[in-house]
Amino acid sequence: MNYSRSFYFYYLPFYHLGLRTSYHVNEKLSLNYWVVNGANQSEPTNSFKDELFGYVLQPKKTLTWTTNYYLGQENSDSTSSASCPVLEQPGLCLLPIIPAPNGKTHIFDTYATWQATPKLTLQGEADCVIQRVWANAAPGRSSAPFHVDGGAVYMQYLLLPHTSLAARSEYLSDRGGLFSGTTQALKEATATYECKFGDGFDGFLEFRRDWSNRPYFQTDHPGSPSDHQDTAGVGLVWWWGGKQGAW
Repeated sequence: MNYSRSFYFYYLPFYHLGLRTSYHVNEKLSLNYWVVNGANQSEPTNSFKDELFGYVLQPKKTLTWTTNYYLGQENSDSTSSASCPVLEQPGLCLLPIIPAPNGKTHIFDTYATWQATPKLTLQGEADCVIQRVWANAAPGRSSAPFHVDGGAVYMQYLLLPHTSLAARSEYLSDRGGLFSGTTQALKEATATYECKFGDGFDGFLEFRRDWSNRPYFQTDHPGSPSDHQDTAGVGLVWWWGGKQGAW
């Protein structure tokens, strides 16, 4: 709906490598299960296999609701080293971390899309992420979790067959700095005008405002960040090929 990406697009995992399966219980309910090497990685970094359990509910044609629970262990149990019994290229030798961090990652993710009218589409999203380095506290280490939660709402209204207006607003509470590197509450609001010039050619005009409860955004004065940031943008997207419908 918008040209710029939301906080949660960048925060939640981009990709996984593994297996996934879906079982269609009936026309209104599907169940999903994944087993993967980890979040945003292709090769495993420990012996733990991450899993996702979820469902897609479609009580009627105009409403779709997806809910997922992801359980992972994203901490590596080895580290690269140049001090190897048999010297290889630096970084290609892995030495075990003893004891290895065993904290888990829990991701609760739910989102729904409602086609309220032929011209009006509404969406909502809620997320909660808890991640620990260690499963339990011990001398010299802490198991205090990183905790990120919040959500987003979206709206798109079709003005004409080839033009639309869209809006997005979101809130992300980043306790521990897992997403942004510092504890803060991030907010943003975006308004987007879209024009479809032709098949596979879209244009966007957009204004976005980001803000936080602490100075975070870069300014033209080094060392003096601001608690807000305004962005105006023009975007052109051109694609070709046989792909139709949602990507």
